[in-house]
Amino acid sequence: MSSQPTAPPPELDSQDPPVRVAAVIPVYNRRETTLQALRSLSHIDRTGIDLRIFIVDDGSTDGTAQAIERDFPDVVIVRGDGNLHYAAGTNVGMIAAKEWRPDHYLLMNDDSVFHDQFLVRLLETTRNNPRSVVGALLLLWDQPHRVFQVGLKWSVSGGGWVIPEDLTAFNVGSQPFDVECLVGNCTLVPAGAVAECGLLDAQRFPHGWGDAQYFTRLRNAGWRLMVNPRSYVWCEPNTNPPPLHSQPVRDILRILFRNRRHPLNLQRQFIARWESAPTRLSAIAAFTVYLGGLFGKAVTHGSPLPRTRTSQNE
Repeated sequence: MSSQPTAPPPELDSQDPPVRVAAVIPVYNRRETTLQALRSLSHIDRTGIDLRIFIVDDGSTDGTAQAIERDFPDVVIVRGDGNLHYAAGTNVGMIAAKEWRPDHYLLMNDDSVFHDQFLVRLLETTRNNPRSVVGALLLLWDQPHRVFQVGLKWSVSGGGWVIPEDLTAFNVGSQPFDVECLVGNCTLVPAGAVAECGLLDAQRFPHGWGDAQYFTRLRNAGWRLMVNPRSYVWCEPNTNPPPLHSQPVRDILRILFRNRRHPLNLQRQFIARWESAPTRLSAIAAFTVYLGGLFGKAVTHGSPLPRTRTSQNE
């Protein structure tokens, strides 16, 4: 995590105008976590980069905005009323940043710590690979070698998107590689991709999975999804909800059929697959497999429910 600047890669010409990057970070009531991320960003290498940070504070009541204004006066704060959540918060930040005419949007979470070369390396990858959207190598900050939410693969037999659990910073390789899907923890999106494909779908994915659906949409439009394995970002681990079998029947029914904010809600689970699967048939098949696993595990009373990808910004 060295903060010492290094020489720019050969592709950067010091006579060229700096590349404009708008970092968009939705936040809510995580003041110390947000400040930690901003402190980390303040130490990265910005050679050849004009970085502007847009924080979307969705009605925080813990003094987040005031602390940012005090400690990071150059950060642009966009205020929400508490009803934006992840997708709409990201969209509002991108709309605000658009007036600045960035070359790229950097979609990010605030529960992150950044290697000083992470952004230089993301830009190097997108320069060398036309029509590419490039994600960082996400690592867990409590297990700094372990890869987190990278390399999602669609598997009908696995019930949808499956996250590899055997990747580490040591075995993932050193060269940028293609992936089927990306997540929004730290991903560089060219302004051209946004102009072509629009914003996140905040109506159908207000609380979670809007990022995976968005990047699937970009991939279907011909944008190449890649990861640079040397662009290191350390993230807070996800928090999984309690298993259904540990809760009263009334609560289980409410979660499955009424509570759209809960990651195990069936309507939410189905829409997530329907909108991001390679085909509609594979979406239905994967959801059927998911249901079988969900209720099969519940019958055993004590086995964990199938693991599903959740968002930090729900």
